[in-house]
Amino acid sequence: ERAVARRSVPYGVAAGVVAAMIVIGRDQVALLTVYLLSALVLWRLVTAPSPAGAIRSGALPLAVAAAVAVALAAIPILLTTLLAAESNRPSFDFVSAGRGSLHPGLLLTLIAPDLYGGAGTMEDYWGPPSFAWADTGIFLAQNMGQLYFGAIPLILLLMAAARGRLWAPEIRFFSVAFVVVVLYALGWYTPVFRVMFEVLPGVSLYRRPADATFLIGALAAILAGYSTHRLFKEPDAPLTKPLVYLVLGVIAGGFEIAFALGYWLDRLPRLPVPLGTAAVTFLLGAGVLALARRRIVYQPLVAIAAIAAFTAADLAYNNGPGSATAQPRAMYEVLEPASTNPTIALLKRSVVANDTRRDRIELAGLGFHWPNASLTHRLENTLGYNPVRLALYSAATGADDHVGLPDQRKFSALFPSYRSRLADLLGLRFIATGVPIEDIDKSLKPGDMKLVARTTDGYVYENPRAMDRVLFATQDQNADFARILKEGVWPDADLRATVLLQGSPTVSARPPPGTARIVRYRNTEVLIDADSPSGGWVVLNDLWHPWWFVEVDGRPAELLRANVLFRAVAVPPGKHRVRFIFRPVAGAWRELTGPSAKPRQAALPIHPADAAPVTLARLRGSDTVAPFAPLATSNRLQSSHER
Repeated sequence: ERAVARRSVPYGVAAGVVAAMIVIGRDQVALLTVYLLSALVLWRLVTAPSPAGAIRSGALPLAVAAAVAVALAAIPILLTTLLAAESNRPSFDFVSAGRGSLHPGLLLTLIAPDLYGGAGTMEDYWGPPSFAWADTGIFLAQNMGQLYFGAIPLILLLMAAARGRLWAPEIRFFSVAFVVVVLYALGWYTPVFRVMFEVLPGVSLYRRPADATFLIGALAAILAGYSTHRLFKEPDAPLTKPLVYLVLGVIAGGFEIAFALGYWLDRLPRLPVPLGTAAVTFLLGAGVLALARRRIVYQPLVAIAAIAAFTAADLAYNNGPGSATAQPRAMYEVLEPASTNPTIALLKRSVVANDTRRDRIELAGLGFHWPNASLTHRLENTLGYNPVRLALYSAATGADDHVGLPDQRKFSALFPSYRSRLADLLGLRFIATGVPIEDIDKSLKPGDMKLVARTTDGYVYENPRAMDRVLFATQDQNADFARILKEGVWPDADLRATVLLQGSPTVSARPPPGTARIVRYRNTEVLIDADSPSGGWVVLNDLWHPWWFVEVDGRPAELLRANVLFRAVAVPPGKHRVRFIFRPVAGAWRELTGPSAKPRQAALPIHPADAAPVTLARLRGSDTVAPFAPLATSNRLQSSHER
C-alpha cells in the first residue's frame, strides 16, 4: 500500500521481500494473507480519485514488488507444487475441506471466551465438535474456536459500527475484509466458502477454513484500533440510548443463546462461571472505558494507558494458557535434546548405525507430542506427527495423520502387521508403545516381537528380523508394484539377495554374493562401496523419489525404483563407489521437461561408459555376454531392446 501511495520503488522492493516470505510459508494462512494484500492494493487503485492515474503511477513499484517476490519464492513454490502432487494431500474435495469449518456456535466465544470449557480438558469441553456436541460432522481442535479479542475492543468496535464509522473510506476495505474472512472461516455453514473453494486458486489445497481465524484476529485488531482512533478524535460524540442498547443487546443476545445451548446439551451447570466471568469483564471494561472517555481531552495519555492496561489484563486472563494451548514444561521434557527420559535413552543406546545398518524406530500410542521426539534425538522414525508424506509411502505403510493414541496406528495391505516384510525392509527394529504392542497390532503372536524393556512411559520391543539399510542383490525379479501395493502379496523371493524391479526379466541362477557398505550417510547424500565378482544391484532401503540421482564411480547411472518403495542401482563386477544424491531443482526440471523424468527399470546391471561398451559377467543361467550401454547424451540409459 505504501509503495503505491508513495510511488516508491524501494518500498516496492520491501513489499516484494515481505510478500515472498509470506508465500514461502506455504500454508493456508499465507494463501489468505496474499489474497488480502492483493485485494487491498486493488482496492486502493480502484478507489483512487483517478484510478487510471493511480495504476500508471503504481505500475513500476508493483512490478518491482512482483519481480522480487517471484525471484525469491518461485523455486520453493514450484518444488512444493510438484511434491504436493505426489503427496498424501494433493488436494481436498469440498466435504473434506468443510469438515474443518468454524461452527457458528463458536462465535459466542467473542463474548464468553471459556463458554465451552476450551481451556480445560478434552473430556470437559462441550463446544462443537466434542463428545457432548458430536453430530456436527466437523473435526476441529478445541482451541481453534477461541475468537475472543477483548471486552473493550469489542465494545469500541460495536459502537463504531453503529455510528457508521467503520464504513469510512479509509477503513471500509478492512470492514469488508473482516466480514469476508468470517464467512470463509465458517466454511460449509454459508454458501460463500463453496464459491471460494471452486473459484479461488489454491483454496482446494487446504482442508481447514477455520484457519481464517488467524486473519479474524488480525483484522479485528485493525478495526478495534481504528475504533479507538475515532473515540479519541471524537471525544464529545454522544452516547445515545439506542447506541447503548445496541451494544447491550448484542452482548445480552449472546448470553441468551449460550443459555439455550446449555439447556439443549444439558450443560447449564457449567454456565455460571464462564458467563459470570464474561459479565464482570464487560462491566469492568465499560467502566474503564467511561472513565477514560472523560479524560481524553485533558489527559489523553492517561486515558489510553487505562484502556491498554485493562485490555492487556483482560486478554492475559481470559485468553491465558489452557490444556489445549499450554501444558507444564515437564510434559515436554522428552523433546529436549538433553532429555533424560528412560525410553529415549534406551532407544538411543540400542539403535545401531554402522556401515550396513541404520535402525529405524516407531513411537506409537505414547502421546501426541512423542513422534516429534525422534527429530530432536536424531532417531529415524517410520511415522511422524501430522506430516505431509509421499502418497506412495502412506499407501504402503497405512500411515495416518497422528499416532499419539494406540488406536491411531493404522495398518495397510502391504504393512498388515509389525511382523511383515515391509517392516523388515524398512529396518524397523525398535517399537516403543504406550500399551502392550498386542493391543495395537492384534495379529501378533507370542514371540513375534521381543520385549526389550518396560519403562515409565510404556513398552519397548525389538523386531529381530529388521533388515540392513544397504544390501547387495545378485538377482533381479520382475514385479508388479501396483498389484503388490494393492494386494499386499510379495513374490516368493529372498529380498536380501534379490531385488524386485518393474519390467525386469526373472532369472534363476544364483551367482556369488557381493557386498555393500555405507561410507557416508547424510540427508542429501549417501556414499556406498560395493564389491562383487559378478555384478548386481546395490539396494538402499531409503525411499525412492525422482529427485534423487545416482552415480557409479562418478558417472551418472539410472536410479531404479526397487522393492516397491526403495532405491537401487545396477553395478558391474568389481569394486565401485556408488553415490546417491538429492538434487531437487534438477529433479524438478527433469519432471517438467519430458518423459525422461520417469526412470525406467533396467533389466541388467548397466554401467554408463563414455563410449566403447564393456562386458558384463554371464547372464544368469546363460553363457551369453551382454554389453553395457554407453551413456546417452541425455543421461538416459538405453534399454536392451533399444540397443
